[in-house]
Amino acid sequence: MTNNVLKPNGVGIGRILKAGRCSMQGFEAVYRHESAFRQELLLAAVMFPISLFVATDFFQLALLNGAMLVVLLVEIINSAVEAVVDRISLELHELSGRAKDLGSAAVFLSLMLYSLIWISVLYKNFAEGG
Repeated sequence: MTNNVLKPNGVGIGRILKAGRCSMQGFEAVYRHESAFRQELLLAAVMFPISLFVATDFFQLALLNGAMLVVLLVEIINSAVEAVVDRISLELHELSGRAKDLGSAAVFLSLMLYSLIWISVLYKNFAEGG
C-alpha cells in the first residue's frame, strides 16, 4: 500500500485543488450563516477604499488592511468553534458557553487591534502632521 492510498484528500496538485474547493465552501458557509461575518465584511468593503487615502505608504496600507483580515480570520475561527459546539449539543453547558465566550472574546480583541491600528495611523498622518 502506498502513501497515496492513505491520504483521503489526495496528494500534489489534486490535494491543493480539493483544499481550494473546501476553502470556498467555508467562505460560502460563513457568509450564508454568520451575520457578524457579513457585517465585518461590509466594514472591510467600506474601509478598504478609505485606507487608500489614509495610508501614506505601502506599510501603512498593509497594516490597516491586514488588521481587517485578522478580524475576518478570527470571526471565521469563532464561527467554526460555535458550529462544533452546536453540533455536539444545543444543551446549555458550562464548557460550551465558555468555548463560545472565548471565541467572542477573541473577536473582540481583534476588533480592538483593528481600532488601535487605525487610530494610530490616523493620528500619525493627520494629528501629528506626518
